[in-house]
Amino acid sequence: MPELKRLDIGQAPAVLAFELANRDYFAATISDRGDDFFDQFTDLYNASLAEQEAGVCAFYVLVAEDGAILGRFNLYEVENGTAKLGYRVAERVAGRGVATAAVRELCRMASAIHGLRTLRAATSHDNVASQRVLAKAGFVSVGPAAPADLGGKAGTLYQRDLCT
Repeated sequence: MPELKRLDIGQAPAVLAFELANRDYFAATISDRGDDFFDQFTDLYNASLAEQEAGVCAFYVLVAEDGAILGRFNLYEVENGTAKLGYRVAERVAGRGVATAAVRELCRMASAIHGLRTLRAATSHDNVASQRVLAKAGFVSVGPAAPADLGGKAGTLYQRDLCT
């Protein structure tokens, strides 16, 4: 059974492998991270861990029993009981309810562990799978998303109020 775990330094090689293996798959629906992301991966990863330590973000990975990363689930711009949610799952598990289950679990953790009251997420109009995940996880559409949040694409902003 996959487990949602807080990002740590020891997961760096598995996270990089996940990103590389799924790069083309992700680029079909969301903005590509670009070559610089991979060239500077270690520095960017360490910066993410520093942001997490400072409490402005909380990064999680969905880890398979064999240690492989199946997905990344991030709470970022944490402020005043609110955070933005971002996530991506490996192509090999897409369409199997993995993302929905992990987003639901992260919503529970966001409230119980991080004391958050509201999560927001944005998805492009093209990304129907992500729209379904958000709806199944209890998010509702609250209006248009800023194209800057979606790599210049048009999309929708979703929100979920959490019970604390």
